[in-house]
Order: sequence, then C-alpha cells, then structure tokens
Amino acid sequence: MSVSLSPTATELSGPRIRTRAEAEAYVASVCFKHGPPTLLGVELEWTVHPVHDPAAPFELVDLITALEPHAPQSLVPDSTHQPLPNGSVLTVEPGGQVEISSLPTSSMASLFNSVTADADYLQRRLAERGLAMGTEGTDPWRPPRRILQVPRYTAMETAFDRIGIGGRLMMCSTAGVQVCLDMGERHRVAARWAALHSLGPVMLAVFANSPRLFGKRTGWSSTRTQCLLRTDPVRTHPAPVTPDPAGSWARRALDTPVVCMRREGPDWSVPNGITFAEWINGALPRPPTLSDLDYHLSTLFPPVRPRGYFEVRYLDTQPGQDWMLPAAAVIALFHDEAVVDEVLERTSPAAGRWVHAAKHGLADTTLARTAESVFELACQQLSNCGCPPELAGRLADFVDRRLRDAALIADRTGVDHA
Repeated sequence: MSVSLSPTATELSGPRIRTRAEAEAYVASVCFKHGPPTLLGVELEWTVHPVHDPAAPFELVDLITALEPHAPQSLVPDSTHQPLPNGSVLTVEPGGQVEISSLPTSSMASLFNSVTADADYLQRRLAERGLAMGTEGTDPWRPPRRILQVPRYTAMETAFDRIGIGGRLMMCSTAGVQVCLDMGERHRVAARWAALHSLGPVMLAVFANSPRLFGKRTGWSSTRTQCLLRTDPVRTHPAPVTPDPAGSWARRALDTPVVCMRREGPDWSVPNGITFAEWINGALPRPPTLSDLDYHLSTLFPPVRPRGYFEVRYLDTQPGQDWMLPAAAVIALFHDEAVVDEVLERTSPAAGRWVHAAKHGLADTTLARTAESVFELACQQLSNCGCPPELAGRLADFVDRRLRDAALIADRTGVDHA
C-alpha cells in the first residue's frame, strides 16, 4: 500500500466537509462502485529475513539495494519507484515486509502468471543481497521493529500503543494474501458483501498459517488475525452485514477515531479517540477536507474492505506459490451470481466464527464441515474461471490434507471445538 509522505497544499486546503451527511454520502459513493464484476487482482505480502539466520534483523541497506529501482518513496525518498517487470507495484510495510500489488485483469490465468513472475523476480533480487521472503503470516521470531520513519506510521504507532502491542505487531510483524474483486451490479452488492463475510471464517480456518510469535507457538492457528483483532476493534473487526452495506460502512467510517492528521512537519499525531465525525464538528485545529476523508479510509483494516471494489484481507501469507489456492477459491466462488448465493447458504453455519477460526482453525468441527462443502463447490467452479488446469486438484488435495490433520489432532487431544 502506498502512503503519502507529505501532503500537498491542495490536499490541505481542498474541498471542506461541512456536515456528517455530506461525508457519509461521499464515503458510500467512493467505497461502493457498481458494475459488471469482471476485474480481479491480488496483493501479496511477505516478511523479510536474512538467509543465514531468519531470526536475526536484516540490514536496511541490503533491503534498499535489493529493491532499487522499485523501492517506494516511503523507503527511498528519491526513488523512481518503477513497477516490477510484469506491472506489479512494489511497496514496503512499516516493519520491512515487502508487498506486490498486481495490475487488475479479467483473466485468472493472466493474473497468476504475471504475479508469479513478479514474485520470482523479487525473490531473486532479495536473494542477491542475502535476504529471503518469509513463509508464514507472522514473523515467527523477531519482535516488531519499524523501519519506515514516516509521519503516518509514527502517528499510527502512537495511537495503537495506547491500546496494546497488537498495533505494532500488525504493522511490523504480519503478512497476508489479499484478493480484490469487483463489487458487481447494484442489486447484487449486498449479497456479495454478505457472502464474502460469511465465507471469511472458513477461508481463514483452512489457510491459517501463523502459529508462532517471539519464537514460541501462541496457541492460535492464525496469530496474524489475533493481532489484527487486538489492534483497535472499531478499525479492524469485521464490518456489519446489513441490507445497506454502503450506508452502514459510511456510518462506521465516520464513527472511527482518527489516527493521524496530515500537516507540514513530522508530527501527524492527534488526541486519543476523536472520531472523523467529531473532526467535522471542530474537534481538531482545522476542518477536514475530502482528501482527509480519503486518507482516513485508508487507515481502516477490517477483513473485507470496500475501496470501490472488495479487498478481501482475511488470508494469511502462504508458502511458495500456495497463495494461488485461496486466491483461486475466492475468485471461483464469486465468478457467477448463482454460486454467490450458494456460498452464502453453505457458509451460514460458520458465519461470524472469526475468533473460532483464528484460534482453532479446522479443529472447530463446524468450520471443518462447512469447509468440506464450500471447497467442493470451489473446485467444481474452477473449470469455469480459466484457471491453470492443475489448480483444482492442488486445491482439493490441500484442503483434504488440512482436514485430515485437524481430525487427527482432535482425535489425539479429545478436544472438539464445536
């Protein structure tokens, strides 16, 4: 995700927001855009480690050298920030995690081919400087260490530290797979929004891949999700599923505290707990602009985030090329509107079981039963999506293996997390 290093005069003095109603209407219009669901995208994150000792900190100069000329300006202020060879954009997260964001495309095969090539290219460049990409959704060994010294992250760190360590861990020690989907026609947006949320705990349980932190097992299948849920609940918990997702999201955005206010200089911090709605009413020194509202929206991190398209954020990073498996499943299940309705029906027993999924994974028998049904449907649909021919078999084998492993653990421990 790219970040603003210094606001322009236009951004600070642009169109002002005068009422909450005006702000809510704006959020609904920019976050929920309708049209045929044709475009796809992915964003992949990895923690970065020295090859010789993954538990050691890396040298910043090695990361900078490896990434140039693709480094973002948040890391190298005078960088040309060139895209990767197949068009993906490279960014760096606060703790040095690397992220590539694909160009949007209508073809799953094209998407996977281009992103695989760019990921391989990035891996080679890092290896030349003795660095490797992590294989889990959390850094298993090192404490959080912020390397990006930009005002946005300094202010966010200050705000999140008032709550606990979850924010620092989210910013510096986690990595995920994100899938981007068009919202669809106006009359289908609410159903697609509901289905993505209902599917979330199942996908999270199947692809949970972050059991360690600080060199120890945490007792959570997805420690990454645990960190997110503990960061700042109003900012990171799942959004409400309502018949009017645009309206409910707009209200939530306005009722979420501001974590930074852009201004000249390095200090963007704000007093604790002031919501954007209160900013409109004069709680901060200057009135907010539409640009400020856009920036505020970029500081909300729920499992499904509306950005004019759906950004599915509930998946842990996977080892190697296994990121294709959850991405293919999500794309296949939302390729056809009749299948979306089937997804909503099949996932209804597991809807809302976010904490169960993050904590117990497929040891939760409700999630395991639902996963069998949902991934049977996903594998059936993959042939209709132009995916690589072998991918359906790989996905089925992966899910079967995860289900068997969870069942063996349950039999051995005698624990049933129903």
